[in-house]
Amino acid sequence: MTSENDSFPSRLREKQAPFVRTDPIVHARNQWRWDGPLDEVALSRYERDGFLWFSGFFSQERMAPFFDELKTMAEDRHLMESEQVIADPNTGDIRSVFGMHRLSEHFDRLTRDPRILGMVRQLLGSEVYIHQSRINDKFGFQGSGFDWHSDFETWHSEDGMPRMRAVSASLMLTDNNEFNGPLMLIPGSHHWFVPCVGETPDMNWTDSLKAQRLGVPDREALANLAERGGIQAPKGPAGSLLLFECNTLHASNENMSPWPRSNLFFVYNSIDNTLQEPFAGPRARPEFLGARELCEPLTMYDDFPELANQGVGPLH
Repeated sequence: MTSENDSFPSRLREKQAPFVRTDPIVHARNQWRWDGPLDEVALSRYERDGFLWFSGFFSQERMAPFFDELKTMAEDRHLMESEQVIADPNTGDIRSVFGMHRLSEHFDRLTRDPRILGMVRQLLGSEVYIHQSRINDKFGFQGSGFDWHSDFETWHSEDGMPRMRAVSASLMLTDNNEFNGPLMLIPGSHHWFVPCVGETPDMNWTDSLKAQRLGVPDREALANLAERGGIQAPKGPAGSLLLFECNTLHASNENMSPWPRSNLFFVYNSIDNTLQEPFAGPRARPEFLGARELCEPLTMYDDFPELANQGVGPLH
């Protein structure tokens, strides 16, 4: 149930108007020692829009090993029958696989890349850990979409994330174009918290990961925020990177093209923002959706000597 001291009340019985957030957006501004690779222009853009886009951040060759691992995972019957694998509600094909950094060595290494980790530490002003990781697949002609939502609203309500101090990194395994269901974002929407209506049922995640019905902002609030900030859908080649703030409203359409769309997601949370009891849910979701026991700070891999002097901090 919702706490009386909850700063972000949601899953309510009656509609409540959106309100302006008071949490910082770039936390490094209050933490002098968290310098990093992002300059003032990038930091100001992130504060304004709630996301940063890096086209071609990695080479397409860097993405190839992930497809090999996905093929191996698809042949693992035990994994495919586990709760970590979510099927598309329309086709039965793989929609999402959670806990990817625990399943894949390549993925684990990726979360510790100095260039990404340096930016995330700078934005969050602290050491970080992986709150959640996943791959989202949309097959050609059939991949289902994702309704508008704020990740923070779900993580706060159902996982007990206390404050807005997390960043999602989305890495494009395939080209993202205007036809295959790219991620859409409402710039500036992260400045507002939009309470949602509807009590969270027990084990809501077993349905919400297939088709989200709770934690979806009402259309009036969405329309007002879109009128303010518009809608953007960053598009680019495989290897492109999107960093977006945990409260930025986003969604994606169905894939009606013949081209698949596969994106990796890994969520960094501040070690000073670890999970409490759910604020609007009967019990905590599984560990692979919201890490509680495995919250050790990430360390950078030490096998990137060519990056040592590029402003990403010490390799350790």
